[in-house]
Amino acid sequence: MEISISSNIITITGNVKSVSNFQELKQNIDSVVSQHKSITINIKDSLSITSSVIGYFNKLVLKDRIDLNMNVGNSQLLELLDELSLVAVFKARKI
Repeated sequence: MEISISSNIITITGNVKSVSNFQELKQNIDSVVSQHKSITINIKDSLSITSSVIGYFNKLVLKDRIDLNMNVGNSQLLELLDELSLVAVFKARKI
């Protein structure tokens, strides 16, 4: 997994699949949300994301009131978010 950040846009390439991926992602996003109340997350090619990442994104939206927009490159991940009723919460769309 690789993470790149430009202002309030976080781009993730590769699969998000381990605890260390979650920890790295959380650290990076925490630094962005300390400066921005609106963020865009581009998940280019991951087939899925871990439950800890989903829980963290939920916390950002529902508790911290972060305006999160998610762009997903993989149809399978978008279907997963749809099955979990998270497309609207994360403002997820296919890129």
